[in-house]
Amino acid sequence: MQLGTRWSVGAEPSARLNPDVRAAVRAVEGELFGRDTSLWRWTLTWLEGRPVVELDDGTVIRQSHDGVVEITDGVTPR
Repeated sequence: MQLGTRWSVGAEPSARLNPDVRAAVRAVEGELFGRDTSLWRWTLTWLEGRPVVELDDGTVIRQSHDGVVEITDGVTPR
């Protein structure tokens, strides 16, 4: 696993992420409207060359080897 970067909710995601993963980040952030996320951060790591993006609340966005992007809330896929 390789550490990437961290950024605040609402800030621009890492430019290293492809458009599908960036869209998933924006979709999750859209679901957070009205909640105080001022202290929440995204953490980007790389596992086997693929991005793993985790939000402080446990939400995880992964891209599989075939390019499919999956969002999980720490328990179930969305």
